[in-house]
Amino acid sequence: MSRSVRIAAVQMRVRSGEENLERMEDYLHKLKAEDEPVDLVLFSELCPFGPDPKWAEPIPGDFTKRFCSLAEKFKFWLVPGSINENDAGRVFNTALVINPRGEIVSKYRKAYPWKPLEKSDSGTGFCVFDIPGKIRFGLCICYDQWFPEVTRQLTWMGAEAILCPTMTGTPDRPLELVLSRANAIANQVYFINLNGLKEGGNGQSLIVGPEGEILSEADREEAILTADLDSDHVHRIRENGTLGVSQVLKSFREESVHYPVYHEKIEDGEGFKNLGLIRQIKTDQF
Repeated sequence: MSRSVRIAAVQMRVRSGEENLERMEDYLHKLKAEDEPVDLVLFSELCPFGPDPKWAEPIPGDFTKRFCSLAEKFKFWLVPGSINENDAGRVFNTALVINPRGEIVSKYRKAYPWKPLEKSDSGTGFCVFDIPGKIRFGLCICYDQWFPEVTRQLTWMGAEAILCPTMTGTPDRPLELVLSRANAIANQVYFINLNGLKEGGNGQSLIVGPEGEILSEADREEAILTADLDSDHVHRIRENGTLGVSQVLKSFREESVHYPVYHEKIEDGEGFKNLGLIRQIKTDQF
C-alpha cells in the first residue's frame, strides 16, 4: 500500500476581514475539481481574517464550524492557516488540523510570536498528527522556523513532514527560504513553508524534500503548490543517509553530547548576557 499523500499549499492574497473566507472556499472548490486528488490542503498564517487581532474569536467558534463543514464536504484534511484565537481575553496565534470527517483533531499555538510587533501570547506545546497509515505531520507557524529546536522537537516526536504556514512581508523572506531547506536537511523531513500575499506576506512559498531539494515553489503571485510526500522515502533517507552519506539523525541519537544550553538558564549563557531587550522595529520601511 502506498504511504504517499498529496498536499496542496495555497498562496493567496490576504486582506483584513471576512472576505478571505470566500476566496479560501473557492480554492477548495477548485482543488476538488482537479483531476489529481488532494489529501491535505494548507493555507497561510492568519489567512482567514488577516493579522488584525480585532477578528479574534474562540475555538471552537463560527470559523471552526464553517471550515469543519468544508473539510467534511470536500473530504480533505485541512489546515486553514491560523487565526487569532480569543481564549478568555488572551489572544494566541493558533492553527487547526481538521480531518475529512469535519473533526478538529489538533491545534497548535505559535511558540515564538514575532516580537515586538506580534502581540499574541506564546504557546507552550508542540503538535504532530497522523494521516493514518500514511504519514505523520508536524505543525509550526512562521517565526518558529527560525528556532531549530522546534523542528528537531517535531522530528523527535515522529514528524516526517512539517507544515509551516507563514505571514512574512519583510526583507528577510530570502533567509526563510534558506532556513526551510536547512530545517529539512538537518532533520531529514519534508518542509512546507507557505507564505501569503499582500497583507499576508510577500509570497515566495516552497515545498522542500528531505534532502533539501525544492519540489515546488512560487514567486509573488497567487499559486497552488503541490507535491507528493512519501514517508517511505523519508525512512530510506534516514536509514541510508542523505545523498547516501550523512546519517544525521542516527548520529544525533548515538553520540552522548551534553548541551548546557538546554539544561541551564538561557540568560546565563555568555552569548546572551549582553543582548538587551527586544527593540522596536520601524514598520514603515517594509
